[in-house]
Formats: sequence, C-alpha cells, structure tokens
Amino acid sequence: MSEFSNLTQKPPEEREAEDYVGLFTSFLKNFKDRNGDFKYKERIKEMISREGKSVIVDYEDLISYDAHSIELIENNPVESLEAFGNAVKEIVSEIDLEYARKVPKFFVRFNGWSKTLSIRKISSEHINKLVMVEGIIVKATPVRNKLYKAKYVHVLPTGEEHEFEWPPFEEELREELEKPPYCPICINTLTEDELIRRRFRGVIKLKPDKSKFRDWQLVVVQERPEEIPAGQIPRSVEVVLTEDIVDIARPGDRVAVIGIVRLQKSGREDKTVFTPYIEANNVIVAQRVLEELKLSPEDEELILELSKDPLIRRKIIASIAPTIYGLWDVKEAIALALFGGVTKTSPDGTRMRGDIHILLVGDPGTAKSQLLQYAARIAPRGIYTSGKGSSAAGLTATVVKDKQTGEYFLEAGAMVLADGGVVAIDEIDKMREEDRVAIHEAMEQGTVSIAKAGIVARLNARASVIAAGNPKRGRYIATESPAENINLPVTILSRFDLLYIVRDVPELGKDTSLTSFVLKTHEKAGYVEPDIKPDLLRKYIAYARKHVKPVLTEEAERIIKEYYIELRKRSSEREDAPLAITARQLEALVRLAEAHARMKLKPKVEAEDAVEAVRLMNAVLEQVGLDVETGNIDIDTLMAGKPKSIRDKEVAIIKTIKEVTQAGEECIKFKELKKRAEEIGIDEETLDKILRNLRRSGEIYERRTGCYALS
Repeated sequence: MSEFSNLTQKPPEEREAEDYVGLFTSFLKNFKDRNGDFKYKERIKEMISREGKSVIVDYEDLISYDAHSIELIENNPVESLEAFGNAVKEIVSEIDLEYARKVPKFFVRFNGWSKTLSIRKISSEHINKLVMVEGIIVKATPVRNKLYKAKYVHVLPTGEEHEFEWPPFEEELREELEKPPYCPICINTLTEDELIRRRFRGVIKLKPDKSKFRDWQLVVVQERPEEIPAGQIPRSVEVVLTEDIVDIARPGDRVAVIGIVRLQKSGREDKTVFTPYIEANNVIVAQRVLEELKLSPEDEELILELSKDPLIRRKIIASIAPTIYGLWDVKEAIALALFGGVTKTSPDGTRMRGDIHILLVGDPGTAKSQLLQYAARIAPRGIYTSGKGSSAAGLTATVVKDKQTGEYFLEAGAMVLADGGVVAIDEIDKMREEDRVAIHEAMEQGTVSIAKAGIVARLNARASVIAAGNPKRGRYIATESPAENINLPVTILSRFDLLYIVRDVPELGKDTSLTSFVLKTHEKAGYVEPDIKPDLLRKYIAYARKHVKPVLTEEAERIIKEYYIELRKRSSEREDAPLAITARQLEALVRLAEAHARMKLKPKVEAEDAVEAVRLMNAVLEQVGLDVETGNIDIDTLMAGKPKSIRDKEVAIIKTIKEVTQAGEECIKFKELKKRAEEIGIDEETLDKILRNLRRSGEIYERRTGCYALS
C-alpha cells in the first residue's frame, strides 16, 4: 500500500501537515522521467536559476507515481498545495539555503488535471475542491496589490506602541479588512485584570508600508462558443490570479484554469445566496488551435492520408456549405481564408499578415449568410456576428466597470475572441460608420489597441474576416462601380483581399440546374453528404495551420511577379492609363498562393498554387476592379472608390469652375458649365453625377441655385 493511500484512509482531522509535506517531498525528490532523470529536482534548480517561485508539476507524473495522490489533492486542495509549497522550500533549502530564506513562499502549479469540468456545471458539490475548467478570457482587471498580512500598531494611552501582524499565525486576510478585536501583545503581557481594564483603551492603526501585499488580478472566463448549447447564453466564472500567474493571459486567450472553487457573497451582506469563483492554481494558455482540438495520433494519420488524395482541393471546396448550389470561386475563397497564408515578422518587428479577408456583396437570396455561418462553424476557432447588432466595442474591445466591485475590466470583442481563427460579419453594410472604423486596425495589423479609464492595452486580433453585405439599392447595379453600389468606405473595401459580387441574374440553364439541386436537397430532408465531414475538415484545417508553413519556390515567385509586372506595365504605357494593381494586391497574391499550398499540406508554394492565386485575383479584378466607362481594369475603383476616368473628369470640372471664378465671376451657372463640359466629352448625366460627388465631398458648393463655386 502506498504512502498516499495510507494518508487518504485517515480522516482529515487526523492528518498532520508533516504527513503531506513528507509525501510530496518524496515525490519531488524521487520521481524519474523516461530517461531516468530526476525531473523535479532539475525543475527546482531551473526555478532557482531564474529566480522564480513556482514549479510546474505534470498531472500525468502524479498519477503514474501514485494514483491516490489525485484524490488526496482534489478533496483537500488547500492543505495539499500548502504542503507541496513547503516541500519545494525544503528541497530549495538543501540546494540554496540563502535563496530559500529570501523567498517567503513557494508554489506548485499543476499542468493538467483529471478531467475538465464545464463552467455551467460548477455546483455546490465542487466547493473547496480542485477543478479544471476551459474557456475564453473575456474580461480582465489591471494587476492590483492585495493585502494578505496586515501590520498594525496599538498606541496605548501612555504613548507605548505595540506592533503586530494580523491575522496571527499562518492565517491570511480573506476578502474583508477588519480591525483586530484585540492586541495580541497585550494579551501575552498583561494580567487578566489589566486586560479587562485596558482592553478598549488606546488606538489600533494599520501601517500599510509595513504590511505584506501580493499581486492580484481578477479575470472572467466564459464558455467557448462551440460549447454553448443552442439557444442559451454563454456562462462565465470569475477567476482570481495571484503571485506569478497574474497577467499570464489576456482577453481573447483560450485557457485552461486549474484552481479551487470558492464562494463569495452575491450583493447584500444579509443575503444567503453565494456566487462561486475560482482561486487559480495555474492558467494554461492554449497557444495554438490544435491544442484545443486535441488531435489524436489516429486523427493525424487520417489527415495525412487525406492530403495524399489528388482531388483533395476539389473535395475541400465541395465540402464548404454543400447544400448551397454553385458559387465555386466564392467557396474556394472561403476555403483559402480558413487555411490562411503564413504570418511573417521582419527583423525590425513589422508584421506581415497571413490572414485572408473576403467580402461578399450581392442580391438578396444568394445564400451569403449561410456561407458565412458555415465558415464560422467549420473554422477551428470561428465567431459569427451580425453587423446590425454589433458595436465597435462588441467587435474589438472596451473597458467596462463592474457594478458590484467598481473594478474596471478590459473586455474582449468578437475579433479578439476569434484570434487565430475566423470572424464572420454578416450585414456589414448595416453597421454604423463609427463602429466600422474600429475594425481597420484589426484587419491590417491584427491587433486592437485601447486606451480608456487608465487602461492602455493592445490585444491580438489575428483573425480572417469573411463579411457579407447588400447593395445600397437592394440589388447590384452593373453600370455603377462597387464603391457606388456598396455602403462601405473605401478604407474598409481596400483591406479585403478578394471581393465577390453575387448576383441573381435569370439564366435558363443555370436556373434549371439550381431547381433540380434544391428539390433533391429537400427530398433528402435538407442533408447533402459532404466529401469531407465537418469535424474532420475542422481538424484538417487546424493541422494545416499549425504544421504547414509553405515557402515560395522560384517558379511560383516568377508567375506572381510576371502577372504583377504585366498589369503595372499596362498602367505605365500611357500617361493617362489607370493603375491596374498595387502592392496590396501583390501581398494578397502571396497569401492566396500560400493558403492554396496549405490545402494540400505542401511545404512549398509551387507553380500550380501561384497560377490558381493569379486566376482568382484576375477574376475579381475583372469583376469589381473594372472601370464601367472604359472597360479597363482600374484598381482605384476599389482603392479610391472611383476609377481614374471619373477622377479626371472631376478634375476637369473643378478646373473649369476655377477658371470662371478667377476671371471675376462669383460662380458659374449650370447652363454654362454644361456647355463647357460637353466640349470636353462629358454628357449631362455624368456632369450631374460629378457635381453631386463634389458637393458631397465639400470641394464645391451652390452659391445660389444652379450656380457653382469652389469651396
């Protein structure tokens, strides 16, 4: 029978502190890893060398050393953790006595635990038990200094002073700071009669400068989106971090928290209802999505086997929203966004994003919302939100004040919570202008900066944005530019790598095929068997994002370079030629090619990947980057909101107004302006449009009805 099992059989009241310390000291000293090394002796030495005070103990090691230890620690966490810390101190004393004296307290932090408890299942049976919960940090206070051992001075009427610590012995202050009811020194030195006479005499004062404080932080951990039952709101639990685990994670991080379930009063003091919170022993940050999915060796074998299929690309694309007919290029773009390019950081710290952003704009009933919902569902880390119901704070981050405690929390929004994954924003055109501005930084830099209520922070928001919106007038008007059709500023439009116009145009052949597909889907109760099941596809994507970092080959570089140079060359052939492509699209081509290589788990970006990236980009430029007047590709249609042909005409009209007003006229009448415009090839309809745009931008104004002047 083991030492641990002997101890677990004793009633708690018969267990001595020395029993615990001896057992845990034995484990730390004697445990050997597979190589025969004394694992925890080495970890303690490493802790001393970095001047730390915590040792990480792996759950698997504890259970392999003695399974009874888990039950002991789980049911008596306070005594066990205290004893584990004392055991560490004993071993440190043997190695470096001076360091052991310097550090008042050592800690053992557990890495993993027996089983994960759902946040919504925390109940009264878990009070004062050690548990592990998983979730997302949605709020965090700044780090505070918490008083745990107060130094008081008792000033007697005679002027004599007694200094003492409170609480006495090994106890620590809990939540409330209460003045000591007596002076321990007086009790020890006075007779009973003197104590009764002088009990309430003198003044007891707190001395903060001589009291003991520790770092303290409160965070709120919420259930992960994929774990929330349908139709229910997410549950959360407050977690208290102390000592060297404060600031270990930020809002938006996915974490596993190991700690003791405690109780705190809910609201008024006289209420009998208490709220559970967790006193953290350790916080493990899930750095990678793969860690959250917990891929088994069998999963990895299946993924690698799947990647060898010559039709893997087609199967992945066909598995994106299989109940939606057609839209092959759109589905491929969404697949590429799910896999993503490779994020790079230059030596000077500049980040080159690997996240691919996609925008779908189209007529009602073209399945845009369904595509977004499916993308968020299939992503290893995905969040779906509607632009109409999203504020700037809800998308990025904000600072909120807790009504009960008065504490300020940093609260993460959708883009921060989707860090490392995908955020799907439906009806992005319905968002308020001030809310849309908030996602600029997140889309390009992959961060969210905030400075409010004394909290200055920068949170990671490295998420691909897949957004959808409707045209301004209900349906897309082919004779107008995308910027004129879409109620989005060009600063947002230009940040999307690919923009697709999804139109509902009557076409007999297409409509016949669509009808057959929809009716067959209804015959099968709405279910279409995908080539790759959603759960496996999610794991495949997660594996690719972690393990595959494809590098451009010379052949792929040549194809991308030739395409880019060719389009730029067209722009330089004539002085008045529009700009066909910019460096922003060049970077997008690289990301698309990398994502295409990732789909096949390839270590290199080959020619076929570059060719497909060029095909997708060219198709988008010919659809949305086309100047409807000249028929030429003009990237300013997207980047600046208007093609060069329109800008040139605006400049000509401004020049005409300027010439007339400089000649002494107050303004130029519309009739005269129309005559001069026709001389340079601008018809009346185009002139009306230009005047509206110039008035809207504040460059001209109507001095009186039908008479225009420069602002």
